[in-house]
Amino acid sequence: MIALLQRVTNANVVVEGATIGAIQAGLMVLVCAERNDTEKEAEQLLTKLLSYRVFSDDAGKMNRSVTDVQGGLLLVPQFTLAADTQSGTRPSFTPAAPPELGKQLFDYFVAQARCKHAVVETGQFGADMQVSLTNDGPVTFWLQTKSKAEK
Repeated sequence: MIALLQRVTNANVVVEGATIGAIQAGLMVLVCAERNDTEKEAEQLLTKLLSYRVFSDDAGKMNRSVTDVQGGLLLVPQFTLAADTQSGTRPSFTPAAPPELGKQLFDYFVAQARCKHAVVETGQFGADMQVSLTNDGPVTFWLQTKSKAEK
């Protein structure tokens, strides 16, 4: 699974003119399931995401996680993160999980996040979403877990 996380001062997702998810300071995370991913990869990615130190401590060093600072999480499904862009001028989405598996793993990821973190908002799987954010820093990181079939 893949997560592209951005430290934000605020972020929101709009679908058909209605805001369906919004946070103040925290992480806006684009989440993608890849072919062969399972709940195990989702759990590994969530564990890393919740403990990844991207917020400043009192000395100004990135030593605090979203859990430490009790920041918001805005989880947005984004299958295009798995695109193969190695050749040509049109991406191939073969590496992405099929839509049914992608939705299942995204829903599982969100459910587990809500069990472990206080503020969790989401985008909508398969929807045409408008995502707005103010990246703080800017701070952006790519996290990825690989299934055993890919290792």
